[in-house]
Amino acid sequence: MSRLLAAALTVALGTALAVGAAFGVVALLEATPDQPNTPLITYERDSQGS
Repeated sequence: MSRLLAAALTVALGTALAVGAAFGVVALLEATPDQPNTPLITYERDSQGS
């Protein structure tokens, strides 16, 4: 295999790897995490009310 062909294949493989990693990072950043629907602060109410 000539050096030029080996260099071209290396560049193509590196480019494909970089593009795949970029798409993976974007997919991870756009994924919404599962968040429980529980409030952080709760207020107790008196049974007498106001």
